[in-house]
Amino acid sequence: MSEMSNLFFSICTIVVERGQSLIDIHPHGDSILSGMKLSDIQIVLCNPGESRNVGAVCRVMKNMGLESLRIVGVREGFDDEKVRRLAVHAGDIWERAVFFPSLNAALTDCTFAAGTTRRRGKKRTGRAVTPEEFAGIAAAAGSGRGALVFGNERTGLTDDEMLCCTIPVYIPSDNAFPSLNLSHAVQVIAYILFRKLKRSENGYTPVTLERLDTAVHHIGSKLQEIGFFSVTGRPEMELFWREILSRSSLSEGELRYLETVFTKTAGLAGKNHGKGMPIN
Repeated sequence: MSEMSNLFFSICTIVVERGQSLIDIHPHGDSILSGMKLSDIQIVLCNPGESRNVGAVCRVMKNMGLESLRIVGVREGFDDEKVRRLAVHAGDIWERAVFFPSLNAALTDCTFAAGTTRRRGKKRTGRAVTPEEFAGIAAAAGSGRGALVFGNERTGLTDDEMLCCTIPVYIPSDNAFPSLNLSHAVQVIAYILFRKLKRSENGYTPVTLERLDTAVHHIGSKLQEIGFFSVTGRPEMELFWREILSRSSLSEGELRYLETVFTKTAGLAGKNHGKGMPIN
């Protein structure tokens, strides 16, 4: 195998690995919009029963950059000292928490509400999404508030409470012991939201499919120049690159760099061919 072929397959390996590490699992998420921010996510605790759990949730929220806590219940129903003890340095989350008489009231200004559940029932229709899929939905939702709703520690969200939500979310766990502590459940989903939404807040916006198609055509043209398609068909190869790159969530700068690599590869191949060296 020539040095040119080695270079080509090295490029393939790098892009495939990046595609797998940055894969966007949202079913319609070939690109990630940067409208919704972490500050737009409302953590909603529906009738929590343990003050220490509320404090632990405050700490989790602070760790993951979430600021807004809503609680269905009354502040007087919680032990302030126990909440603050578990919140540690996140007491400000507890101080700003807003209380509501019902779940419906807590969700009126939200554009979507994701209800966490591990149970199925006749009122729980539709496919529940994973935390990764939910993060993709939140990232693509644009501006506005989104709610992530957690039920009582003992009972979870009731069927009627789930009807207030628009998206069911479940955290995959072992069937032998699937129930998670309230703050642990918040931590799992909050971490995934942090990874997804913080990237968008930092100015990272993946290229559009239109821009991606331009790059794929460029790659195909450069491979054509070096005679790569004497064995493999160009349409199939361009489809391969489109699928891989769309899952890679590349920025404009990264895509331009990749185009430059193929342009220089074709140029070097042309020079070597002019010197009588084989291209493949």
